[in-house]
Amino acid sequence: MTLGIRKVIVASLVGLVFLAANILIVANRLVEKGVDEKANWIREEFLTGTAIAVIIALLILPVNPKGSSRAVGLLRRCPVCDKMMIGSPNYCGECGSKESEKCSIGVTR
Repeated sequence: MTLGIRKVIVASLVGLVFLAANILIVANRLVEKGVDEKANWIREEFLTGTAIAVIIALLILPVNPKGSSRAVGLLRRCPVCDKMMIGSPNYCGECGSKESEKCSIGVTR
């Protein structure tokens, strides 16, 4: 850890201690500026819809493309001799070449 990083860590910790010691003053200042009303408006208007959109995106987006292509069918072709194979064997019975992840349905030479 370099000296510059240590200085940044110490300065941020000192700032957090001062902020925690004066939290009531900071909270009163935010109320005077009207930040709490804006925060309530944002929470009421946008937070529920945003939370629902994020949850739906998290349910839909994380799909494993590698697993879905292997689970599509039981037929694969050997990349060397182009023989059709059933299931997911480790080697080709015709030419004896080892199977790899490149083999998939409909791969031709």
